[in-house]
Amino acid sequence: MPLLLAFLVTLLAGLSTCVGGWLGTQTRVLRRDVLAAALAFAAGVMITISVVEIAPSALVDLGHLVGEGAARWWVGGALIVGALSVVAVDRVIPHSINPAEIGGGEQLDRINAGQVDPRLLRSGVLLATVVALHNLPEGLATFVATLKEPSGGITLAVAIAIHNVPEGLAVAAPIYAATRSKVQALLWASVSGLAEPVGGLLGYLLLSAVLPDEWMVISLALVAGMMLAVSFLELLPAARRYQTHHTQPLIGFFLGAVVMVLSLQLLGQG
Repeated sequence: MPLLLAFLVTLLAGLSTCVGGWLGTQTRVLRRDVLAAALAFAAGVMITISVVEIAPSALVDLGHLVGEGAARWWVGGALIVGALSVVAVDRVIPHSINPAEIGGGEQLDRINAGQVDPRLLRSGVLLATVVALHNLPEGLATFVATLKEPSGGITLAVAIAIHNVPEGLAVAAPIYAATRSKVQALLWASVSGLAEPVGGLLGYLLLSAVLPDEWMVISLALVAGMMLAVSFLELLPAARRYQTHHTQPLIGFFLGAVVMVLSLQLLGQG
């Protein structure tokens, strides 16, 4: 029963990306100003959680294992490797379908005309992959916390669900804009969220066997580096391309950061 409860709590936290996915399939997302703000909002969420929560937490946890000085090198190196992995993927994508190379207004004209836009599709799928990787250790944290203390695990799951909603929106919005298919958009948002219970269960099994603590800490820092790279290389440039006024990305980014800080405060209360 405790294992089943932990799995269900983690599953519900992960599937909150479906709520964001549904928001991302609303027609008004296809407006340039809304799309610009939504993309910047997602960047605010990811940059904030990487800088404020994941990297410092990894530094503290690893510091207990290898010392503060060595922990800085390990975490810094993991951040760089995570970011470079996204850069490497970006470099092998042909310029004709690279999200970092496209303009905004003319592409939105194609979207509103019902044409498939492989550039936004590529951006959404790449983001779904990174979100899924981010959700793996997050799911493990929820799973283990629920096993240790159900009330604390449920509180943690609520906080994670809060910031999974904008992550689901960030995944679904560009895919829906590219394909006009709500099914595809919701599917990718769901897949990125399902990584959470998968990560929770598999991570727990590995930890209970042979996986050392250092590996999970370093994996968190790797994912933080990946999220930073996606935000700076994909989300923020896309937000600037689609803006109709320079305040739209700024407002979106600010709101994303505020939502994430509030959800982290709730997480800390657990």
